[in-house]
Amino acid sequence: MEFITEKDRIYATDADGNIIAEVTFPTKDGVSIIDHTFVDPSLRGEGIAARLVKLAAEKIISEGNKLAATCTYAVAWFKRHPEYHLVACGPSSCRIDRRN
Repeated sequence: MEFITEKDRIYATDADGNIIAEVTFPTKDGVSIIDHTFVDPSLRGEGIAARLVKLAAEKIISEGNKLAATCTYAVAWFKRHPEYHLVACGPSSCRIDRRN
C-alpha cells in the first residue's frame, strides 16, 4: 500500500480515489495531536492503522514537534510503544491544547 503524506495527514486511496486509510495530526504551537485514524473495514486486521500511527509519529518527531494523541486507537498504540513520549493524551488534553 502506498501512503500519501501531506502537512498534517497521511493517507491511502483505492483505484477510484476513495480514502481507504488515514491518520490526521493537526499541529499548533509545536505540538501535533494525532486526532483521527481510519482504516476501511475491508483492510482491518492487517496492521495498517499501526503503520499509519508510526509513520505520523516519525514525521512529527522529524519535524521537531511534540507528540499528543486524542484518537483512541493512537492512545492505545502509544501505550504499547513507550519509546514514543507523549506530552498529552486523551480528550481533555485535546481541549486544553486547542485553547492555547
